[in-house]
Amino acid sequence: MAWRIALVLLGVLLLSGATYVVSEWQQALVTQLGQPIRMVREPGFYWKLPLLQTVTFFDKRVLAADTGFAEYLSLDKKRLLIDHVSRWEIVDPLQFFRTVRDERGAMARLDDIITARLRQEVAKENFKEIIREKREVIMETVTVAARELAAPFGIRVMDVRIKRADLPPEVQASVFARMQAERQRIAMRYRAEGEEKGKEIVAQADKEREILLAKAYQESQGARGTGDAKATEVTGRAFGRDPAFYGFLRRLESYERVFSDGTTTIVLKPDSDLLRYLDSPRDRR
Repeated sequence: MAWRIALVLLGVLLLSGATYVVSEWQQALVTQLGQPIRMVREPGFYWKLPLLQTVTFFDKRVLAADTGFAEYLSLDKKRLLIDHVSRWEIVDPLQFFRTVRDERGAMARLDDIITARLRQEVAKENFKEIIREKREVIMETVTVAARELAAPFGIRVMDVRIKRADLPPEVQASVFARMQAERQRIAMRYRAEGEEKGKEIVAQADKEREILLAKAYQESQGARGTGDAKATEVTGRAFGRDPAFYGFLRRLESYERVFSDGTTTIVLKPDSDLLRYLDSPRDRR
């Protein structure tokens, strides 16, 4: 009974070692005693010799390599920290297996190739041109060169992009200080221009106010003069009609102004003209 169980277990082990499955996103290389014997690119269920043959799987999808920041020097001797990312795929698994063995080895080779080529291209351009205008040109040049250099490893480089380009921290501090000083200088210029413009506006407003006040004063004086003339004319006509009544009315107004508060003391001669109507109320003339 025991030997039957042993045979069953041995059969299961041999069966599992004799089959393999290739997924849709995979391709496989079958080797026998370290020597490649066939490539499998289509998904499915396949057989192999157990113990003698080994299957190595490779990814058919587009892969990405992001190696982090590296320091570069531009044509005008400016230091840059550039982080690039590349997209690539395995097009020849056999050559890939013979040269770099696996994805880790492939990414190490790609990093060397791309970094060296990128360093050459950055050294040809000034800092401002790299940041503003030549970035796309540099990336296209590096992609073409990397594709050619990576082909012997069974790799096709699809694209190389600069994900981020920064200045080193010590350079960033000085650049930010210069930028801050420049912005402060511009702000001070704008403030000075604003103050000058404000003074011009205030001066113009004061001028217009003085003109308006002068015109208003001129018009008011004219109206007052016209009113005074009209009042004098009316008074003259009234005085001409009855001089005695006019004199009586004027004296009453004088009495009102003098005696209205009740505390005024006036010392006059008996024959004072002011007391004329008080002494002789009947003598109106």
